[in-house]
Amino acid sequence: MPPAIRHLIVVLGDQLDRQSAAFDGFDAAQDLVWMAEVAEESTQVWSTQPRIAMFLAAMRHFAEALRAQGLPLHYRRLDDVANRGTLAAELAESLAALRPARVVLVQPGEWRVREALRQVVAEAGVALNECEDRHFLCTPAAFARHAQGRPELLMETFYRAMRRRHGVLMDGDQPAGGAWNFDADNRSAFGRDGPGFLPEPPAFAPDAITQDVIALVRSRFGEHPGRLDRFAWPLTRAQALAALDAFIADRLEFFGHWQDAMWGGQPWLYHAQLSAALNLKLLDPREVIARAEQAFRDGRVPIASAEGFIRQILGWREYVRGVYWLQMPGYLDLNALDAHAPLPAWYWTGETDLECLRDTITQTLDLSYAHHIQRLMVTGLYALLLGVEPRQVHAWYLAVYVDAVEWVELPNTLGMSQYADGGLLGSKPYVASGQYIARMSDHCRHCRYRPEERTGARACPFTTLYWDFLLRHAERFADHPRMQAQVRNAARLPQAERRAIAEAAAAIRARV
Repeated sequence: MPPAIRHLIVVLGDQLDRQSAAFDGFDAAQDLVWMAEVAEESTQVWSTQPRIAMFLAAMRHFAEALRAQGLPLHYRRLDDVANRGTLAAELAESLAALRPARVVLVQPGEWRVREALRQVVAEAGVALNECEDRHFLCTPAAFARHAQGRPELLMETFYRAMRRRHGVLMDGDQPAGGAWNFDADNRSAFGRDGPGFLPEPPAFAPDAITQDVIALVRSRFGEHPGRLDRFAWPLTRAQALAALDAFIADRLEFFGHWQDAMWGGQPWLYHAQLSAALNLKLLDPREVIARAEQAFRDGRVPIASAEGFIRQILGWREYVRGVYWLQMPGYLDLNALDAHAPLPAWYWTGETDLECLRDTITQTLDLSYAHHIQRLMVTGLYALLLGVEPRQVHAWYLAVYVDAVEWVELPNTLGMSQYADGGLLGSKPYVASGQYIARMSDHCRHCRYRPEERTGARACPFTTLYWDFLLRHAERFADHPRMQAQVRNAARLPQAERRAIAEAAAAIRARV
């Protein structure tokens, strides 16, 4: 007698896409959708309360949408008494009870999850159809072909190939605006008076479903960091589209010019805040790219803003995913700079006297959000200069941000931010002194430390650690085309000053 269930359609918390390949040929008379909330996905790293709430609330809204469409659904809630705590255990139980002929699963965004689910399905003796994730514009196989035979990977090369392949911002066979990259136009800082008037980003008041999730998270994960009183993220397809509309209309015009700028107490500025909706698959990157390009074609936004935004999605987002699947599982353990210091405890509290770190970390813990320069050139830079073990930095980034899924977070953190892959993802370590933060923000005006000072009681720890980094890694980067000038500057310092820098850096590390 054939199984009562033909296909068990497994939908994970970051696969909330009704158009995904998992639903191809879905037959409500024979197939069943399977979803599960489990504690392991909130505790395998110490996730913030907003990150937990984001996933759970989005999942519950998606489940309601499936039910409204008449799709049969097996949904395990986190607070169900019988919840077994892990995706693997939940799926194993369901396979034993339901005995489907086949499990259909879109490729997960995390190696750990993919391997665990593959094993469970194999042990149950059930056929598995692991579908390609059509959300992305470049498959892992296509990226591997792109990488094959190249002496080094360059995001810019990949990005240009993607522009040509998908016809994005192209005028015939030439890039729109006469250049492939307008990054040089997108590095401005606010003046002394700050950003001035800023458009308010859309906020989505928690409905009854979300309020139930917030109450559950506070009860179940109340000891986890983060706050939920300002939780207003888009959680449905309709809300995500509204957020996209608002960004295109109100902030994309100025996004490029100010995308690297920071200002204390201003978390949103001109940033899109769409990455979480993209990574949960509430938005398709094609529609986001198309909307940004159309705004440029209509004359509503400058090419530098449209291109800078599109590069992050069509270029960087696809590139880091390609690197992730090309390099896993070994990528997780890379530590090219032999960094072994512990992550400072105040990364979980924000209780530090460095103003830029206090502001960025407090904002991160409260909102589960920081824009890319705050991540790369504040929290990431400090960890890199301090010499924190890369895997600890990775665990923190995966835990604290609402948009964190390992395929995108790990390469960005371990590769670009910490240079732990030795230059595979990015060609140079992103190191700078406190002077960079002084130039791009107002933080240093309100801080006890002085970014121009390398040693002494008021020396900025960023600056001290920057020069110490160059001295410690002088041999490695002596001939590096993008680092040798900085290394030579460090080598010119008097011996006594180099010794004082090393001692001051050692004292900073001893304090944390």
